[in-house]
Amino acid sequence: MIRTALAAPVAAGLALAGLAFASPSQAQPPPFPASFKISEIPANGATIHVRVGGKGPAVVLLHGYGETGDMWGPLATDLARDHTVIVPDLRGLGLSSRPAGGYDKKTQAGDVAGVLDALKIDKADLVTHDIGNMVGYAFAMQHPERVTRFVLIDAPVPGIGPWEEILKNPLLWHFRFGGPDMERLVAGRERIYLDRFWNEFSADPSKFSEGARVHYAKLYALPGAMHAGFSQFAAFDQDAIDDKAILAEKGKLPMPVLALGGEKSFGLTMAAVMRYTASDVTEGVIPASGHWIMEENPTATVKIVHEFLDAKKDPKS
Repeated sequence: MIRTALAAPVAAGLALAGLAFASPSQAQPPPFPASFKISEIPANGATIHVRVGGKGPAVVLLHGYGETGDMWGPLATDLARDHTVIVPDLRGLGLSSRPAGGYDKKTQAGDVAGVLDALKIDKADLVTHDIGNMVGYAFAMQHPERVTRFVLIDAPVPGIGPWEEILKNPLLWHFRFGGPDMERLVAGRERIYLDRFWNEFSADPSKFSEGARVHYAKLYALPGAMHAGFSQFAAFDQDAIDDKAILAEKGKLPMPVLALGGEKSFGLTMAAVMRYTASDVTEGVIPASGHWIMEENPTATVKIVHEFLDAKKDPKS
């Protein structure tokens, strides 16, 4: 069975300040190096909260639902030794702005392009997880010349391969969760709602620490955050239309792709999905992990991703 989660400046500052005084058992997710700089970059009608650090070839890390760019701390720390690492919060999530619209992944690909343009970066590797896969895919299809290598981790792509079959999985009821009362139902209960994802999509729920749960629950309880999160899912039907259209127009992704699944989650299904839409796919599995790869097995994830990004290209390519 396929298991996957897909998943006001002052208020934000106060919420994060509260986290700074948490006890050790309530600590935030593993931090980014102090050398990373934080910027608020206007892009494509949104303001994107971005962390940038390191030196070398550029790599963009895109998070998914239930987390923010904070999830990438261990990987960003490792890659910053020989890469320029760019870590945005997706539109509407984390500390990025929450515009009224634009949650289709084609539009959010424009957010990524805007961030790279502002940083004067022409090309980058992509490493993505969950809804980040969908945004990264839209960017790579629109701008294949700007993506050198692409790692997608543990979530499908709307409209691609067995998408309709994946939607039938009862664990994915949240893809269709909607209606006028959905926000009222979870208001003040954000932690309860998110615990469901963190528990059901983990191989071992204890690996998703209490500190990380507190941190992310506070961010998702910020004004407008749950609305933005639901908007990410509500856009899936349009995303499927867009993804099918651009695949028919442009053909398969040309860059090397690493399709990674958690052993207790998507597993090798990730590669099966990506072979419908990419011509050079390497498959991989994160052992002893469900969906939450950076919480459940960060050591293996970092090693596999870094080795793929550093692999020499085929001289025939």
